[in-house]
Amino acid sequence: MYTHKVQYYETDMMGVTHHANYIHWMEEARIDFMDRLGFPYAAMEAEGVFSPVKSLSCEYLHPCTFGDEISVSVSVESFNGVIMAIVYDMRNPAGDSVCAARSEHVFLNREGHFVRMKREMPEFCAAIENSMRGTP
Repeated sequence: MYTHKVQYYETDMMGVTHHANYIHWMEEARIDFMDRLGFPYAAMEAEGVFSPVKSLSCEYLHPCTFGDEISVSVSVESFNGVIMAIVYDMRNPAGDSVCAARSEHVFLNREGHFVRMKREMPEFCAAIENSMRGTP
């Protein structure tokens, strides 16, 4: 679980978090998830594997304001070795869901070609599959 404290600069003139910031929190939570999984994204990039966003969707459910601590849970919805779909559940301290989101990521090498992760990084694939089953 990743936690983000809403900063003043993330809010608009009405004191509500601007919608674009939720996407930043998704990225922060995804990087944290990768770190906790044992595969820091920076290390993957150093090995020549990049994971750009293929698609993204957000459903804004409840406003956030300055100072709110938003918990972001991350789970892998699907992974076929080339494309990974991640779902995000963002909640305020009262437990209200503030945003339900989903992103898809592909895996590319430095030349921009698809990387078949099951062949190139089998340990990563095993860790993702274990997280999908809820096992460490």
